[in-house]
Amino acid sequence: MREGVCVEEQKIEELLACYKAGGLDEQQVVREIRKLSFEDMGFAEVDHHREMRQGFPEVVYAEGKTKEQVAAILKSLYAHSRGSLMATRASREKYEYARRELPDLQYDEAARLIYLERGNCERDEKRTVLILTAGTSDIPVAEEARLTAWLWGNHVKTFYDCGVAGIHRLFAHLEEIQKANVIIVIAGMEGALASVVGGLTDRPVIAVPTSVGYGASFHGLAALLSMLNSCASGVSVVNIDNGFGAGVLASKINHMR
Repeated sequence: MREGVCVEEQKIEELLACYKAGGLDEQQVVREIRKLSFEDMGFAEVDHHREMRQGFPEVVYAEGKTKEQVAAILKSLYAHSRGSLMATRASREKYEYARRELPDLQYDEAARLIYLERGNCERDEKRTVLILTAGTSDIPVAEEARLTAWLWGNHVKTFYDCGVAGIHRLFAHLEEIQKANVIIVIAGMEGALASVVGGLTDRPVIAVPTSVGYGASFHGLAALLSMLNSCASGVSVVNIDNGFGAGVLASKINHMR
């Protein structure tokens, strides 16, 4: 390999030379480049081509990682990507440490999310991701979903604390529910809100069970099972407390044309 040329550059040069010689066609070259590249950091193999494959850089799951690991991964992603950066389930301590390396990082306390918004993203206000919560206690999961959907380039609206125990609160937002392009419904306890919303709209509904509730809620399992057994058609379900997953799925649906 030529001095000063990284493995990825050398491989791309070889692919292009093979293409010029007629050994590969354009689609084969694209497929091979998409396999590149990741950085082996010892404790992590950072996927620098996630952005090419999926349109967004790899997102760091901060829980279970040390503050040093989170900072190192974010620094690596910053150097190898152009899109926004995210680290979910992050503590303020990890944020304060990471911003020593990347001073422009921001932190959302409610969402527990370290992020850096980059790029000029045009959000279509006619295609809204609407987020509803059953209760105020569901807001941390909702905020993770909201910020995720926003960073992935979506116009987002929220209505919190409009659960079925006071269903008139939900009906007050009926016009917005019917105008939204994708709806995320976040609820703990028995998780009934997802079925109600699913019966009010022809748009896709993404249900997020939360671990909010007393003993028999089994840390969100009751809401999860209730949502999976919804009689309303067009309701999909992500994992317990997975606001991030709901935000990403909503974004992918919202950007389809």
